Amino acid sequence: MLVHKAHRLTDPAALRQKLLSPRSIALIGASDDPTKNAARPLTFLRRGGYAGTIYPINPRRNTVLGERAWPSVEALPEVPDHAYVLVPTEAVVEAVAQCGRFGVPLVTVLADGFATAGGVGAARSAQLKQVTEETGVRVIGPSSLGVIDFRARLMLTANASFGEPDWPVGRVLAASHSGSIIGALAARGKARGIGFAALVSAGLEVDLGIGEICAATLDDSGIDGYLLFLETIRQADALRSFAQGAAARGRPVVAYKLGRSAEARELAVTHSGALAGEDDVADAFFAACGIARVDTFEGLIEATPLLRRVPPRARERAPRVGVVTTTGGAAAMVVDCLAVRGIHVEAPSQQTLAKLAAAKVTVEPGLIVDLTLAGARYEIMKAALDTLLAAPEFDLVVAVVGSSARLNPNLAVRPIADCAYGERPLAAFVAPDAPEAFALLTAAGVANFRTPESCADAVAAALTRRAPVPWSPAPAPAPGKPRALDELAAYALLDRLGVPRAPALALDASTTAPPVLPFAYPVAAKALAADIAHKTDVGGVALNIPDGPALVRAVATLRENVRRHRGTRVERVLVQPMVAGVGEVLIAYRVEPEVGPLVMLAMGGVFTEIYRDRVLRLAPIDRAAAREMIGELKGIRALSGFRGQPPGDLDALAHALAALSQLAADPTVVEAEVNPLIVRAQGQGVTAVDALVLRTASAEQTNG
Repeated sequence: MLVHKAHRLTDPAALRQKLLSPRSIALIGASDDPTKNAARPLTFLRRGGYAGTIYPINPRRNTVLGERAWPSVEALPEVPDHAYVLVPTEAVVEAVAQCGRFGVPLVTVLADGFATAGGVGAARSAQLKQVTEETGVRVIGPSSLGVIDFRARLMLTANASFGEPDWPVGRVLAASHSGSIIGALAARGKARGIGFAALVSAGLEVDLGIGEICAATLDDSGIDGYLLFLETIRQADALRSFAQGAAARGRPVVAYKLGRSAEARELAVTHSGALAGEDDVADAFFAACGIARVDTFEGLIEATPLLRRVPPRARERAPRVGVVTTTGGAAAMVVDCLAVRGIHVEAPSQQTLAKLAAAKVTVEPGLIVDLTLAGARYEIMKAALDTLLAAPEFDLVVAVVGSSARLNPNLAVRPIADCAYGERPLAAFVAPDAPEAFALLTAAGVANFRTPESCADAVAAALTRRAPVPWSPAPAPAPGKPRALDELAAYALLDRLGVPRAPALALDASTTAPPVLPFAYPVAAKALAADIAHKTDVGGVALNIPDGPALVRAVATLRENVRRHRGTRVERVLVQPMVAGVGEVLIAYRVEPEVGPLVMLAMGGVFTEIYRDRVLRLAPIDRAAAREMIGELKGIRALSGFRGQPPGDLDALAHALAALSQLAADPTVVEAEVNPLIVRAQGQGVTAVDALVLRTASAEQTNG
């Protein structure tokens, strides 16, 4: 028996080779029953023409599907490049451990039961993770339906879809958490004439995640784009690093993530905990990574050709789309779908209309260029496209074709194909089921879509994609259980960051004499206790207190309110001057388990969670990014001189937002929130009048 010391596979080129073009494969638990999942990999590998060595392993049989079987991985005459573990769930950990001890560098695990089986599943996952750390073996899965590389004729999968022949070969790698989805992607792509270079079912990512898997292929000259089907976001740093590498090589990444309809989570005591739902966090993450996010499954499959033509864009203005059509109804559907995604359809300018007329293209002025039935002639559609693709008012042109696409694609579809590489990117929505037209457009490299929803989805994803934000991993969170600081201690943190705040003084809550204050009345008084996050909920806030005697009475009332609501005694009260402005916002920082540090801007006050008007970015950000966030907040119109009101100091707001985001460098801070931050008139700055901070209990902190 050969025994080998395992070397952990971290080199991207070596990982790519073992993953997508292994020289030898062990099928551990291969079945002799062709109806079982564990028999499929051997059947598919042979049927697909894989040229490497295959070692079926089954200790109870001498042969499997007519081929020699081996009793164990240790009995093999060589160390295989890749092993696919097909054994039942309870035998997986030991099977992977045997591979690791024998020196197998890469193992894919089919079985489930590692995350969806309660505590038992979590324990199995921990055991499997420990095996990878102790032996050095790299693991894909569990719950992985395998790896396919059509170029290498590698069909290392238990997914039944790959039992059919004649798969088209493309230049896109698809990686999915869901194993069944890789079959759906390949099958739907095949029906559209869209091929893949490779597909990987990543499963639960106990070890290797989608980010590291995709990064291993960045220098593969046969791959020039990536599709990701994500159920959640794991190993965010690796995923973000991969996305930056893909962007640097000009390779688009498009993602479909489940969870658009999930309710916002309330994982923390701050308002931002309720506001930042998982899907909002994912949007912020994808935007920072330069990953185009789509909403439709068809959009995921069909978007890549368009993304190759549309580079990431700066957000100096809203993108503008021109639409030319032979069918007004179908074009109206596209316009409608674009509008709900915030994409503006631009009417042709007078100059463009004049050029169309000069080219003998007659159209009525309007939002779209409706060629009517005349557009079902090559020379008319070609002249219209040539004119629109050269027009400066458009960033992208969508061509919509009706029934002629099915009956005779040479009329209105061929001119679209012949304009594939014009001055502007071009997309096509073909209303009827027209296989010949789709094949013509695909062969020409024109992004083509079968539904108005997927067309608008891909166009919006392409036009809103931005270059990745420069980034380095945040420091690891400090150990210890998070705890809240009281408001004075939170203000001390704001002072260090340079976030302006109102002056404040702590009073003994039992005071009976009017205090001498270092600021003028009127004032606000608030219960000062680290364990009271939302003071208004327990009657712990009094505003517009006019003088000293009124302050003493207000403090007594606060003390009684808190006792009645919470059954606890307030020892101290914070007093600060009333601050007026043109409006209120919330700025917040939090560390999300999935993606790391985030910064949030929202309209402030007690109705923050009701209106849910907020913008997120991965932290830290600079002032330019902060200004972009401000511009995206819907309610900011109220602070921008709306209806004659004085404009707020948005420059000062951008400074405060960027300053708060620098907490990303502090591993002890879990959350920080200023609500409200008073935005004063232009030139007068901003002022924090309430703050809440959660820090790990192990951090040195002064709570007073």
